[in-house]
Amino acid sequence: MADPHSFSLGWWDYAAFALYFLGLSAVSYWFGRGERGSTTDYFLAGKRLPWYVVGGSFIGSNISTEHFIGMIGAATVYGICVAMSEWMNVVTFSLLIWFFIPFLLASRVFTIPEFLERRFSLTLRQMFAAVTVISNVVAFLAAVLYGGGVALEKLFGFDLWLSIIVLGIVAGGWAVYGGLSSVAWGDLFMVVVMVAGGLVVTALGLDALAGEGSLADGFRVMIERNRADSGAWAEAVAHHVHRLGGTDSYNRLSVFQPASHPTHPWTSLLLGIFSVSVWYNVLNQFMIQRVLGAKNGYHARMGIVFAGFMKILMPVIVVLPGLILFAMRPELLLQSWDKVGRTADQGYIHLLQTLMPVGLRGLFLAGLFGAIQSTVNAVLNSTATVFTLDIYRRLLRKDASDQHLVWVGVVSSVVILAVAIVLGGFIGVLGGGLFVYIQELYAFFAPPFAAVFLLGILWRRVNSLGALAAVLFGFAFGIGVKVYLGIAAAPPAWLTPYANQAALNWLLCCLVCTAVSLNTAPPRPDQVGDDVTINWGQLNIFADLGTTWYTSVVTWWLLFVVAIASLFVFFSGLVFPTGMQW
Repeated sequence: MADPHSFSLGWWDYAAFALYFLGLSAVSYWFGRGERGSTTDYFLAGKRLPWYVVGGSFIGSNISTEHFIGMIGAATVYGICVAMSEWMNVVTFSLLIWFFIPFLLASRVFTIPEFLERRFSLTLRQMFAAVTVISNVVAFLAAVLYGGGVALEKLFGFDLWLSIIVLGIVAGGWAVYGGLSSVAWGDLFMVVVMVAGGLVVTALGLDALAGEGSLADGFRVMIERNRADSGAWAEAVAHHVHRLGGTDSYNRLSVFQPASHPTHPWTSLLLGIFSVSVWYNVLNQFMIQRVLGAKNGYHARMGIVFAGFMKILMPVIVVLPGLILFAMRPELLLQSWDKVGRTADQGYIHLLQTLMPVGLRGLFLAGLFGAIQSTVNAVLNSTATVFTLDIYRRLLRKDASDQHLVWVGVVSSVVILAVAIVLGGFIGVLGGGLFVYIQELYAFFAPPFAAVFLLGILWRRVNSLGALAAVLFGFAFGIGVKVYLGIAAAPPAWLTPYANQAALNWLLCCLVCTAVSLNTAPPRPDQVGDDVTINWGQLNIFADLGTTWYTSVVTWWLLFVVAIASLFVFFSGLVFPTGMQW
């Protein structure tokens, strides 16, 4: 890797970053003014967010160093299949648009834990609130701050702990100040900068592979080397072929991988959608809070459609750089496996050091900082929302005024940020790569709650005892699998991937919830009303779709689905522009 101190900045870089920071501050300040007047204003932006802010903030909250550092590192190791983490959202986004959004807006809840109490019990609400706070701090905030700290450490030689502390304080400031409105509008601004910076890095990488040719030539070189048919690229894949999930060969250019694949086995695709993906995009407060803050159903739905088109684009800036790095440096995979993940996480930094000229580095730094800040802001605001409304008000002070609750939200944001900063400094000792670290946590937290949420809104016979039993079983099962894999001499290959563990856990939780519910008393009538369970006769999923075909949710949703389907075909081994079969 290049010398970390070689990443010098010119005055154009400082100017670009300064303009970004001033622009972000102006946007966040302007839209955060007066947002502390009520809990609706502070936590849900007064329910005034237009579709482009809903969608931009949805993506801005999602994309962070997990992607720029972790996902690019994973793509360097595993290939194009990592893009499935983005493209498979087509199913969950479609469910959001046609199913969850009309239902959640009609229920008029502030938080998902609030919904779980109305459908099940206070116990389940508090359990989910506690899990939300823990997962937000451990799986999101700490990981994001660590990834940003690694970037600053490798680029400039800064101390890792100092980098994490500074990033946490600077990135979290606007969430404390202006609540969701400040965060959401700031996210939209940051997404524009983030995408611009990411596209520049990808273009420079393809240009370097092309030599004297065009970007299209660079793309062809990248594809050819990632096919790993010969030379150092074939040797690199063969060196860890069994670790990659293959037997005698491994296809880096297919999104569909065998059941033993460590990160993206085909067996987890369908059930994974209903466990991790539903939990992340629907039950995850820091994602769904943007939807709850939309002006109306049309703006909420079009926001998710807009986010869907962004998901089509994101692999260009968070997966292709990993393929480019493998094309340039296949020897990275010739190390021992325990070093591959940590080294791959530094891959994006290597691309920046070797490809990014002085004058454009400021744009990248603005993009990276924007990715960090958008997620930190989103997670802080949502975690404070859950703590304030679902734990503090519900358990400690039910009669608290709006002004007092907003003050609690501000104070809890500061405390949560401090805890995340401390935890972020310890992630590097875990090994395995940032992307794998985060995905394993998702696979542990998601299945139990995703199972009871889906069953609870679809089937009125499910009761609170069944839901509680499923959640307790799910966490016990998740821990038991980890212990078993740690002590078993020869565990089944299909059980090792965390995605398969999540899929199996979700399925078993559904069975436990069903069995216990059927063998205990039915829920009370107030627990199965139309505001907490689906009434297909009254749920109008065709309202708020737009007034003309070119503004219609249906039109743009169909284009989104067709585009994703085309990408699946293109990267499935069935079709390739030059006629080659993978």
